[in-house]
Amino acid sequence: MNLTTPYLGITLKHPIVASSSPLSKSLDGILKLEDSGASAIVLFSLFEEQIRLENEALEHLSAEGQESFHEVGSYFPEIGDFRIGPDGYLDLIRKAKEATEIPIIASLNGLSDAGWSEYAELFQQAGADAIELNIFTLPTSFDQSGQEVEERYLDIVKTVRKAITIPIAVKMHPYFSAVADMAAKLVQAGANGLVLFNRFYQPDFDLETMRVQPQLQLSEPTEIRLPLLWTGVLHGRLDCSLAATTGVRSHVEAAKYLLAGSDAVMTTSSLLRNGAGHIEAIVNGLTEWMETKGYSSVAQMKGSMSQSKSADPAAFVRANYIKVLETFAPSMSK
Repeated sequence: MNLTTPYLGITLKHPIVASSSPLSKSLDGILKLEDSGASAIVLFSLFEEQIRLENEALEHLSAEGQESFHEVGSYFPEIGDFRIGPDGYLDLIRKAKEATEIPIIASLNGLSDAGWSEYAELFQQAGADAIELNIFTLPTSFDQSGQEVEERYLDIVKTVRKAITIPIAVKMHPYFSAVADMAAKLVQAGANGLVLFNRFYQPDFDLETMRVQPQLQLSEPTEIRLPLLWTGVLHGRLDCSLAATTGVRSHVEAAKYLLAGSDAVMTTSSLLRNGAGHIEAIVNGLTEWMETKGYSSVAQMKGSMSQSKSADPAAFVRANYIKVLETFAPSMSK
């Protein structure tokens, strides 16, 4: 059974990748993911605004009280004594590369053009095999058009592409007005791969405290349908790698994503629920399923149920929508 698959120009030993999560925040966590069988690891995201806040806090601390009592400043360490900036993240990349034998993919969430390019370049210098751009912009302004939002995404990819030579994956979201067109433009801008999809976290209301609060909800298998649809539509039509993420609980979801055309299948929620060792269970389950279906390799099954290879391409679009409505029979049981 040949489970190897290409992703971002890198040959993975199998398609199951540990996506960005708290599990990859430390070297111990990274080693545990590798020992559990991950074919590659996406590190937790570095957020530019966190670095800015750290810098601002340090500047405020060092200036506190100096206008009234100049000697106060002598009690604070020199600025250089603090590890402000991406130093810790870069150290983690270096140590991970030294200690592991699998691809290490850095994850970046920037704000400014300078931040995107500067940190991407530092990640490459530290030894990252690739960079995943975790772009999150929430266009809440009534003065910002959809075209302007798309252009911002494309500018980020172009900026990073100019700064580095290693592969770039863009973790895109499904809310663009024309997903296929935007996917093609991202590839034209310099993306070597697309991760479908970025799962944004929306706030919730706490009715006891009457506050808006963030809430993390792990994904469920029922959420695979949207990325499954677009993976099947995009497969074979773009010159880039495709990775699917969201809703992967077992080998069942992994097999579906591969049949749709994914080169890699990423999971976080299943590992947070079951531990890093669950990777082995997914790989073993996938292998057994492939054997029962007569597949000898991932390459053989990949994309075999995509829209471009489907005997019924209309099943991916409007005809399927009509069929679902016509064939739905509500339960009459009480």
